[in-house]
Amino acid sequence: MGKPLLVIGNKNYSSWSLRAWLMLKHAGVDFDELRIPLYVEGYKEKLLACSPAGKVPAYRDGDLLVWDTMAIGEYLYELYPSLWPAQREARARARSVSAEMHSGFIPIRKAMPMNIRAHGRKAATATGLDADIARVKDIWRELRTQYAAAGPWLFGQYSIADAMFAPVVFRFLTYGVGEPGAVGEYMQTVARDPLVQEWVRDSKLEQEVIAASEVGA
Repeated sequence: MGKPLLVIGNKNYSSWSLRAWLMLKHAGVDFDELRIPLYVEGYKEKLLACSPAGKVPAYRDGDLLVWDTMAIGEYLYELYPSLWPAQREARARARSVSAEMHSGFIPIRKAMPMNIRAHGRKAATATGLDADIARVKDIWRELRTQYAAAGPWLFGQYSIADAMFAPVVFRFLTYGVGEPGAVGEYMQTVARDPLVQEWVRDSKLEQEVIAASEVGA
């Protein structure tokens, strides 16, 4: 049987692709990846050929197809239990903040799209944006304060929660959002992760431009 396959979009722009990719990489999975540039002619047909949802990411492991980032994460957890915290209460909290990221923070997504190559952008004023930014900072600050002794990640050791928030770190870096102390230190931990840096290097080699994500210039 061949390697598992992860179908992703543009590395510069696709935040959901980044999340699933980091989960697999941190779990130590040896997998192939298929990159389908988004919003170009024929892209939707290519996505539908890989997943009935027609979206990225999608993960094929043998005859099994799993799509949606959180579903991929939960599937991987059954094979690699270290992807969620070992302690039950911490695991429940990690799932809670990850689910909050998965379903919420719409103002951040709209006003501050992930664009790794861009720097010095200014987010437009948007209803709920300041509250979203404050909420993300609160999550990071509280978790890093509580689990600081266990390691540098949100729950000490790397977990799916860190993969879920990695694109937000890029959004904050692109749009100049930061804070000294635990928040800034966590952002540096993510940015310095060798696997994140590998993704960044690949993103800088891409030629495609998604105009809708080139905002705040």
